Amino acid sequence: MTTSPRWRSVLTPAAMAAALAAAALASGGTVYADDHATPHPPYPSKPVHPAHAPQPAHPAKPEHPGKPMHPVKPEQPGKPMHPVKPEHPGKPVKPEYPAKPAHPDKPMHPAKPEYPAKPVKPEYPAKPAHPEKPVKPEYPAKPVHPEKPVKPEYPAKPVKPEYPAKPVHPAKPVYPAKPVKPEYPVKPVKPEYPAHPVKPEYPAKPEYPAKPAYPAKPVKPEYPAKPVYPAKPVKPEYPAKPDYPAKPAYPAKPAKPEYPAKPAYPAKPAKPEYPARPAYPAKPAKPEYPAKPAHPEKPAYPAKPAKPEYPSKPAYPEKPAKPDYPSKPAHPTKPDYPSKPAHPAKPEKPDYPSKPAHPDKPAKPDYPSKPAHPDKPSHPDKPSHPDKPSHPDKPDHPSKPTHTKHQDKDQW
Repeated sequence: MTTSPRWRSVLTPAAMAAALAAAALASGGTVYADDHATPHPPYPSKPVHPAHAPQPAHPAKPEHPGKPMHPVKPEQPGKPMHPVKPEHPGKPVKPEYPAKPAHPDKPMHPAKPEYPAKPVKPEYPAKPAHPEKPVKPEYPAKPVHPEKPVKPEYPAKPVKPEYPAKPVHPAKPVYPAKPVKPEYPVKPVKPEYPAHPVKPEYPAKPEYPAKPAYPAKPVKPEYPAKPVYPAKPVKPEYPAKPDYPAKPAYPAKPAKPEYPAKPAYPAKPAKPEYPARPAYPAKPAKPEYPAKPAHPEKPAYPAKPAKPEYPSKPAYPEKPAKPDYPSKPAHPTKPDYPSKPAHPAKPEKPDYPSKPAHPDKPAKPDYPSKPAHPDKPSHPDKPSHPDKPSHPDKPDHPSKPTHTKHQDKDQW
C-alpha cells in the first residue's frame, strides 16, 4: 500500500465514516426512542482548497493551410439569332389523269343450286328470370388533397480543390537470399508380383431342339379398280388488253425565290401570307360495267359403283402341339483349383542417405535504436486535509419495558 499524502487524506475521512456507521448500527434500538430532542452540533466548515500549481503552456498549433480559390466561371456565349422563315412557294399544278379503259366482258356465273331446307330446331323451354340485384350504394366523394410544395432548386456544386501530391515512399530494403532446397533420396523400385493362376475351361453348352415351323399366312383379297373421273371443261379465251394512252408531261416548276436578308434580332418580321391553294381537277365519271355473263352448268357427277362383297376369311389351321424339351444333362463336377505358389521374399529396404544439413541463416540486422523519451514532470503533492473533530457522545436512552405479543392481545 502506498504512503503518499494523497492516499492518507482520502483514508482518514473513510475510517471516520466507517466508525460512525458502526456506532449507529450498535445503538439502533436507542436512536428512535426519543423524539430527537437534542439537536446536532453544527459541522465545521470545509477548509479552503489551495490553488492548482501552474501548468506548462500547450505547444502552439500549426496554422491550417488556406483553402484554394474557386476557379472563375467563363462567361456564357450569347444565343444565336433565329433564322427568318422563307416565303412559302406555291404548289405545282396537278396534271390530269388519263381516263380508265373499259374492262372486258366477264363470263356469267352459273346459277347456284337450291339447297334443301334446314330442319326446324325444337323449341327449348323458357329460362327462368334472374333475381333482381340489390342497388349498389353510392361511395362518398374523395377528399381534395392539398397542393404539394414546389421543390427548391439546389445550389450548384462547388469545384473540388486540388489535393497535394502524394509523398514518395522509401526504397524497399534488400532481403537475404532464400536457402537452397535439399536433394531428396531416390525412390526404391517396387517388387514384381507373382503370376495369376490359369482359369479352368467350362464344359460345352448342350444343343437345344429345333423350333416348330409357323403356319402359312392367308392370301389377301384383291381390291376393286377405282372409277375414272370425268374430263374438266375447257377454259374460255379472254379478249386482248387495249393500249393505254400516253401519259402527259408534268408542267415546269416555278423558279425558286431568293431568301430575304435577315432582319435585326429584337423585332420579329411579319408573318407572310400563304398563297391560295390551286383548285383540284374534277374527277372523271366512273364507267358502267357490263353485265356478267351466265356461267355454264356443271356436269352431273357419275353414279358411284356398287361396293363388292369381300370374301370371308379362311379359318386358321390348328397349331401343332408343342414338343417337350429334353432333359438337361447333369453338370460336370468342378475341378479343384491348384494351390497358390508361395510369394517370393521381399527385398530388404535400402538405407536412405542422411539429409544434408540446412545452411546457416544470415544474421538479422539490428533495428535502429529509438530516441529516449523525455522524463515527465512530477505533479505537486496535494496538501493533507485537516482531521475532522470527533462527534459528541449522545446520552443513553431509557430502556423499553419487556413484554410479549400474547400479553398485548390479552389486554385488549
